[in-house]
Amino acid sequence: MEFIWFILVGLVAGWLAGQLVKGGGFGVVGDIVVGVVGALLGGFLFRTLGVSLGGGLLGAIVVATIGAVVLIFVLRLIKRT
Repeated sequence: MEFIWFILVGLVAGWLAGQLVKGGGFGVVGDIVVGVVGALLGGFLFRTLGVSLGGGLLGAIVVATIGAVVLIFVLRLIKRT
């Protein structure tokens, strides 16, 4: 059941990141991939900085969305060069 929540958080975070960065969506599968990788990246960044948003669904979505935005930004920097 946790895997399903992880995928749903990834989908929401990927979609939100696509909306925030104004790059358009990546499709359902692309949003899930960006959101899941963003969740991993966001979790790493927040842990490294010592920041905690608390537990729960909302905190997970915020961390995953921030990670996904950072991921999209880095991917666009790499793509430009």
